[in-house]
Amino acid sequence: MSETLANLVADSFQIAWDYLEATGELGSPDIAANHLLDTIEMMIKCGERRRLLLSNNAISAYQRFRAEQLISLAS
Repeated sequence: MSETLANLVADSFQIAWDYLEATGELGSPDIAANHLLDTIEMMIKCGERRRLLLSNNAISAYQRFRAEQLISLAS
């Protein structure tokens, strides 16, 4: 089954967003949306097409980003 890139981005983004929202890790919606989309789009440009891998990597990248933000605020 062939999926359009727009649907792939939208589905991967929604999976990541729903997870972060459910776990209380979402933070600022604007920052989260930009970070998730940037990560997903970068991976797609590199050839990745697996929806769950895209969403899981976007989640992990955002969690690392948030952790780095907290560390920089604490120091």
